[in-house]
Amino acid sequence: MAEASHLDWPFFDEPHRALAREAAAWAEGEAGAEEPTGEGLDAACRALVARLGADGWLRHCVPASHGGASERLDARSLCLVREALAYRSGLADFVFAMQGLGSAPISLFGSPALKATYLPAVAAGARVCAFALSEPEAGSDVAALTTAARRDGDAYRLDGVKTWISNAGLADQYIVFARTGEAPGTKGLSAFVVDADAAGLAVSERIELMAAHPIGTLALTDCRVPASHVIGAPGEGFKIAMATLDIFRPSVAAAAIGFARHALDLAVTHARQRQAFGRPIAAFQAIQHKLADMALAIDAGALLTYRAAWAMDLGTGRVSREAAMAKLHATEEAQKVIDQAVQILGALGVVRGSPVERLYREIRALRIYEGTSEIQKQVIARAVLEPEAATAPADREEGPQAAQ
Repeated sequence: MAEASHLDWPFFDEPHRALAREAAAWAEGEAGAEEPTGEGLDAACRALVARLGADGWLRHCVPASHGGASERLDARSLCLVREALAYRSGLADFVFAMQGLGSAPISLFGSPALKATYLPAVAAGARVCAFALSEPEAGSDVAALTTAARRDGDAYRLDGVKTWISNAGLADQYIVFARTGEAPGTKGLSAFVVDADAAGLAVSERIELMAAHPIGTLALTDCRVPASHVIGAPGEGFKIAMATLDIFRPSVAAAAIGFARHALDLAVTHARQRQAFGRPIAAFQAIQHKLADMALAIDAGALLTYRAAWAMDLGTGRVSREAAMAKLHATEEAQKVIDQAVQILGALGVVRGSPVERLYREIRALRIYEGTSEIQKQVIARAVLEPEAATAPADREEGPQAAQ
């Protein structure tokens, strides 16, 4: 089990500490370390959704008013659960994260009817969620989004293509962002709940990634969505997307910390056991320095991660700067930690399917999704150059932003 001295930090209350211990114990026994492929991947994801729901973990993805664990989404809880799951299973972490990301717009901005319809089933693990923002020509540049939604009586008709959509073909509902045209750029976007069986919605492609992850492309062709399925008000889509990402970016950092802690533990175990020149390789200064650098990177990343989550939970305003710092540092440094673990394990580190080789493949995507490292630097630089922008409303026209 991973080292847990960080739980004594003042960012946490006792319930958070208990949650972290319980999540780590659950992941050790329930989050399988296998790496399913092909048709088995979807089945494994659905099974994980059901288990996470049945055992109460998905309650942290929705507010208490609709079956959740906290009065409102608690960023520290999301981070602690993701770190514990990621330490054991990248797929379990992914499943948990998507249930949160794919339902948070409803939790934060949905009407009472939408909340009542969707959130209890999300918490129970009875519905699989997805978040559909990215397009072939609109990823970091959300203002370039072209999927269109036109009003048609008591409904909207959506046309466009969404790609790099996690849970494509697996989800029961999608949060789809489309242009309704209330104003230019990001001010003319709206968010919709689109059920997977909606006429005109199709999965046009599944994309195979380097680590097991159900992802693909959606095609919306004259897809009719009830006007009651608009989240918030028309034109608020950008605000909804950014508010959602502010909450979940620190949790991406937490997942990276989970991966990195596992890599460090694997490296320490190997260094103590592996003999070279008559002694364990842990006795060599070169290896000791690598381990020291790894431990330092993990603690620094964890400090930034849980600072951002703590600031979010205080509810004093936007924490885009803190969230961007956490995601940037934790994911970039976790990549380096895992690379050093591969180096310490030597040939064993590049054996296909070995724990550290899987971590090497799993960590890479975290530097891209929910905002690339380059976008995080843009967000941080903007906060440095224009401090008022760090607390500006999320629906104002801004520079490069991060899509899924």
